Amino acid sequence: MAIGSRISEVESAVSSRPFPAWAEWIVSLFSRPLSWLWDRGFRMLGLLDAVALFALMMTISLVRFGLPGSWPTYPFSHYVIGFSIATAIHATVNYFTGLYEREPRLGRKPWLPRTIIATAVGVGVQGVAFVVLDRYLMPRVNLAIFLALASFVLVFNRGVARRLTVRRQGPARVILAGDNESMDLASQHLAATDRSAIVTGRVHRPHRLVDAITESEATDVLLLDVTAFGSVYPEPLNSLELAGLGFLQRVSARETLLGLRSVREIGGMPFVALRSHTVPAHKVRLKRVFDVMVTVVFAPLWVPLTAAVALYVKVAAGGPVMYRQVRVGRNGETFECVKFRTMVANAEEDGQARLATLDDDRIIPKLRWMRSMRADELPQLWNVLRGEMSLVGPRPERPELVSEITKRVPGYVRRNELPPGLTGLAQVEGRYGTDAEFKLGYDIQYLVNWSLVTDIQILLRTVWVVLSRRV
Repeated sequence: MAIGSRISEVESAVSSRPFPAWAEWIVSLFSRPLSWLWDRGFRMLGLLDAVALFALMMTISLVRFGLPGSWPTYPFSHYVIGFSIATAIHATVNYFTGLYEREPRLGRKPWLPRTIIATAVGVGVQGVAFVVLDRYLMPRVNLAIFLALASFVLVFNRGVARRLTVRRQGPARVILAGDNESMDLASQHLAATDRSAIVTGRVHRPHRLVDAITESEATDVLLLDVTAFGSVYPEPLNSLELAGLGFLQRVSARETLLGLRSVREIGGMPFVALRSHTVPAHKVRLKRVFDVMVTVVFAPLWVPLTAAVALYVKVAAGGPVMYRQVRVGRNGETFECVKFRTMVANAEEDGQARLATLDDDRIIPKLRWMRSMRADELPQLWNVLRGEMSLVGPRPERPELVSEITKRVPGYVRRNELPPGLTGLAQVEGRYGTDAEFKLGYDIQYLVNWSLVTDIQILLRTVWVVLSRRV
């Protein structure tokens, strides 16, 4: 039985229960917009946080100043508006710092360090709001007290949400996969230290996971054999994720020496969460916001520069000035990539895709400098504004080449989790002729460790690469 059938069984069971007509009408009325919001990152926990943070701001003022009529300097409505703006700021920061991403039922990371960072960033944004609006959103002493308390309020909300989830769904139902000795030891640890999980099955061979999960209605899989990952990726790992199951790999001291930083504790044992998708949704959206902001802010620089380069290409090589080519974008979707033409017309007369080289005889001599300085990529800023590309990410390749490289380099398609970029880690660390397998290592490293700081660092390093004409 396929894993996806579990979802169908649940849906069938629910749909078979008799509901009054009015109840079915209400469900149909709200299910579509709620599903739309859920798919885009909305969580009821976010609403709970907003209410709690607004209440905290009000409570601090009540304790300091007494009843609203006696609050100093401004009327009560002034405070309500300021607190509302501050609440919206913190809700947005919480989202983009990952506080509303779905967490695995087992091996959760501690919330407090993350809530402290989110609260500090939110308070910093309030400082920026003061400069823009020329008013504090709350009194400065209140802001200091809020900074000290808000992170604990957020942790409390998550503790409540977790308890309600466990009460509603029951303890995690775990399948162990590995040899007998490892499974016996893991069972002892789980029984002794993790009361929120029960072992419902054991599997010696990973290829039997699907049947075992279906039979035991498991919610999580603990892979105890550190050498078995290759037998479950990409399947059944992808199917497990789609069915909502958690999938975790035990790590030994040997794997930890590789520099793993996201190890989770389950029953006293170290695990890492396995996902077919490395970058969570909130990071993808934050990256998109960053791309648009930077592209728009620097438009007075790149728009005239693009026009000047276009004029040069026209004078030096004639038409056409632009070169359009189908490339593979995020999640394997294709798009039309725009570049300045640097090669002779009909450079691929035989219709066969062919990688360019540094001394490629198809390159027009007067335009060769454009490739070494990446000036031919300037029109792709239009692709960035359209959302087809990003400022930083794995470079886009042609579908024919992707198909060929995928056969030779396992896991190559994982680089498509983010939109392709104008520049990337592989471009600033590697060279023009670096093999695709080595570039993939840079691309995956970029995906796993993505942050805005990483993008800024790569953009600054790209400026040096361009000016030094390093290829």
